[in-house]
Amino acid sequence: MVRSNPTLVTAMRLLDQLHFNGQLFLRHRVRTVLLLLAVGLGVASVIMLTSLGEGARRYVDREFSALGNQLLIVLPGRKETTGGAPPIYGAAPRDLTLEDAQALERLPAIRAVAPVIAGTAPVTRGSRSREVIVLGSTAAIFQVRKMDVAQGKILPERADSEALAVCVLGSKLKRELFGNRRAIGEWVRAGDRRMRVIGVLEERGESLGLDLRDMIIVPVRTAEQMFNSPGLFRVLLELDANADFDRVEERVRGVIRERHEGEDDVTLISQDSMLAAFNNILTTLTLAIAAIAAISLLVAGILIMNISLISVSQRRREIGLLKALGGSSRQVRQLFLGESLLLVSLGSVAGVAVAWVAVLVVARLWPAFPLAPPWWSVPAAVGTALLSGLVFSLIPARRAAALDPVLAMRGQDL
Repeated sequence: MVRSNPTLVTAMRLLDQLHFNGQLFLRHRVRTVLLLLAVGLGVASVIMLTSLGEGARRYVDREFSALGNQLLIVLPGRKETTGGAPPIYGAAPRDLTLEDAQALERLPAIRAVAPVIAGTAPVTRGSRSREVIVLGSTAAIFQVRKMDVAQGKILPERADSEALAVCVLGSKLKRELFGNRRAIGEWVRAGDRRMRVIGVLEERGESLGLDLRDMIIVPVRTAEQMFNSPGLFRVLLELDANADFDRVEERVRGVIRERHEGEDDVTLISQDSMLAAFNNILTTLTLAIAAIAAISLLVAGILIMNISLISVSQRRREIGLLKALGGSSRQVRQLFLGESLLLVSLGSVAGVAVAWVAVLVVARLWPAFPLAPPWWSVPAAVGTALLSGLVFSLIPARRAAALDPVLAMRGQDL
């Protein structure tokens, strides 16, 4: 007596079903193409939309990494960062002054201190004028913000003590005012002051929401007089590579309390806390986008159910013949479920391929934005598609399995 191998039997049954389904798909080409299109578009939309969210997260991470990982920001006003977007302005009863920043320079473990005064003013040369951001700071701002000049030189060391009439232009501002002509040594008017151009920043994009191409950097004392305000917008601290952030924060607060009559009226934000806040926001946004895109897969599942119900109605005689030849209700149910899952699988493969090609093309055309799908997007999209296909195929499969073979061969439901 020859005993059959169960694995071999299962494999042969699977091959038989695949062959049967293949013939069925070829016989109903229009229906098959519509189902593949619905599932493929749903899977592709999930992957591509989540790629946008992941690209935004990577973009922010890259921008922060460009500043180094030892950055501590001091803002005027008492406001702790406990989540969400970091504060931009504080509400301080006492200004954070340039003298405060100079006191912080004496602390150990602080490599550089860049006080910042920010405002806007028209910058004019001849008949050309442009309203831009004016950043008042010292030579340390170039080290702390990892900026460099493409032409000329940075602000002199005396910029923290003298209101010098010099400036450094952003690359775009230079092009708008001077075109292709050399700007170094020329004069421009920023607000009500004439300044000599001593440098032009190298080409950079936006950093922390500031367009480095379209701005002007002037000495901090000059900015004090331009905006008639001794208060600083913020102070940027660059710490030593092995500095203990907690200890440095406590020392900074101690210096400020000593200078502000015992008041702890500043907010300290580390680069890690800002990055974590943005990561949380963008991750939540990406998940929300994925959930919205997954609705298209539910719609595809409903389409599969409707077309499968029509298919059951059209194939009554075929089902009746199958059961008359000995096929069980369980085998009929498995036949329809397998057909739906095979269609969903093929549609998912097509959707993944289309999404990857689209992401690669967009990434090639827009290299500044690091577009890439998150690791979980493909399994999540394919898993949702398979689950949707399985759930919405149950009703047609059960209806087919419940058909009476005699009535079904006559073309009747009951």
